Amino acid sequence: MLLLRSLLYQLFLLLSSILFSIAMLLAHWIRRPRWVSQLARRWGLSNLAALRLICRLDYRLHGFENLPDTNSIVLAKHQSAWETIALRGLLPSEQSWVLKQELMRLPFFGWAMGCLQPIAIDRSAGRRAVVQLVREGGQRLAAGRWVVIFPEGTRVAPGTRRPYAIGGALLAEQTGYPVVPIAHNAGYFWGRRRFIKYPGTIDMVAGSALDTQGQKAAEINERVENWIELTLDTLPKPNGSPGTQ
Repeated sequence: MLLLRSLLYQLFLLLSSILFSIAMLLAHWIRRPRWVSQLARRWGLSNLAALRLICRLDYRLHGFENLPDTNSIVLAKHQSAWETIALRGLLPSEQSWVLKQELMRLPFFGWAMGCLQPIAIDRSAGRRAVVQLVREGGQRLAAGRWVVIFPEGTRVAPGTRRPYAIGGALLAEQTGYPVVPIAHNAGYFWGRRRFIKYPGTIDMVAGSALDTQGQKAAEINERVENWIELTLDTLPKPNGSPGTQ
């Protein structure tokens, strides 16, 4: 049954991604940028609903009522594909994501992502990629958009750690915009590079916005990493899920 439910959801994800991508491309073509962002948010929310209905995979939010009124920099834990869906649907619609350039070449989905003013970086470019992130991130923030970054750079299995890249913290240092750290335990239900989606309830926690005025990137990065990793330790670790096998 788990396999069947996961397969049915995967079909929904594929079809919804194609249909919403076409709609977003059309909205971009007729120069309706707000429609593009709102469609992307609807895509995220529809997939969260489908996961609940098909896979019996729900979620519980903590701290989202405290999101700042002004656009901010989001630094989030990366364990699963789930948070790439959830954050798109649950955060304010005007978002720009830092992502790898290869994603932009994906048919439909990648083309639609290109309409959302992403910051597409070459991860092999080293310092040039960080300079690009800070430059373009500052432009997106000045335009009123939220900038979403996964500082680990790739999905990390529950119970393991990977160094947090400094780029998001440098963006905060240079711009002075607040940072919202986000932690969750999605990897226990939809594992890294796993097909099966386990039933249950994912907990996602948004921390209070961190004031970054006058702070150095290393200090910001350390505060974010400590908060996320300590918060992860308080979240449920369900038995029988990918992260416990």
